[in-house]
Amino acid sequence: MKAGYIFIIFLVVAAVQIVVPTQMILNREEVLNTGAVYKFKTRPVDPADPFRGKYIALDFEADSYKTTNASWDRKEAIFIYLDIDSLGFAEIYKVSKDILPGLDKDYVKAKVDWYADYNGELNIEYPFNRFYMEESKAYEAEVAVRENQRDSLLNDVYAIVYVKAGESVLKDVIINGMPIKDYVEKEVENN
Repeated sequence: MKAGYIFIIFLVVAAVQIVVPTQMILNREEVLNTGAVYKFKTRPVDPADPFRGKYIALDFEADSYKTTNASWDRKEAIFIYLDIDSLGFAEIYKVSKDILPGLDKDYVKAKVDWYADYNGELNIEYPFNRFYMEESKAYEAEVAVRENQRDSLLNDVYAIVYVKAGESVLKDVIINGMPIKDYVEKEVENN
């Protein structure tokens, strides 16, 4: 009898271990297939962190919002409503602690990084600030991102992010019109 209960528990645990990751993958694919596409301009990041490992840390130009509301708590969940600027890049339309019914704008769930009283800026932590790559290419990719951001052209490096109903998926990082993986391979071949 005891073996029967253990087997049933085993089956339930195994099913959960299959269903949960599968649901996460399906949700991500749903956002990629039907979500709106936004280009987020990136900014240089500190390259000296030895713990980055297999990903590129991204910082975005659209990561702060001017507001007179000073009641923001660090790591508080917030909703970032998006618009597109004249150059085709994502910009913040509005920030709210709650979903705003009737506002016909795409939004992303994010977190408060901090609020600066001295200038009234709310700094935002996006959930898509890491781009994972093959370990052997991650360092070269980060160097490529940093070097291209120092270039005088403003639109050289940006992230492609799909957004749907608050969910967001970072699909790629583009350097000089080329996906970062292809750009790094080209740079390695040329050197």
